[in-house]
Amino acid sequence: MNPFIVAASRVLEAEAQAQVQKGQPRWHEGYFTLRDITVSISVVGSVEGTVLYGMDESTAKAIVGAIVGSPIPIFDRLAESGIAELGNVITGMASAGLEAAGYPCNISPPSVISGRGTILSMVNIQSVVLPLETRFGNIDVHLALREKPKK
Repeated sequence: MNPFIVAASRVLEAEAQAQVQKGQPRWHEGYFTLRDITVSISVVGSVEGTVLYGMDESTAKAIVGAIVGSPIPIFDRLAESGIAELGNVITGMASAGLEAAGYPCNISPPSVISGRGTILSMVNIQSVVLPLETRFGNIDVHLALREKPKK
């Protein structure tokens, strides 16, 4: 969990000038998205699974607006691209932290899912949710990751 907390804090502070407060981690056993906007990134290597970044649409627009320096009135392709890249940068930085801890891994390009309640299967991997609080709103980081079994 720590590489993702550190990466999210550093990226949000650097790109959107947003301080991050970590909430209480919790387990999530459901198979559906809980927020309006979800960025999904797969992780493969010594660690495998999926990382999800869920947030309300207003939070996504506010973060992208802070990054580009201009208000984002609607969640359009610019906002989608910006929030996908934010998830990509956080996960890339976190994967470097995992590699430094002895878990080399790679990440997929991000996918953006719009809408609450979209069904996603993590294929029998329970996820831990790391709530992050920012001045723009909350971001739920779902970590559905496991160490790859040794052959």
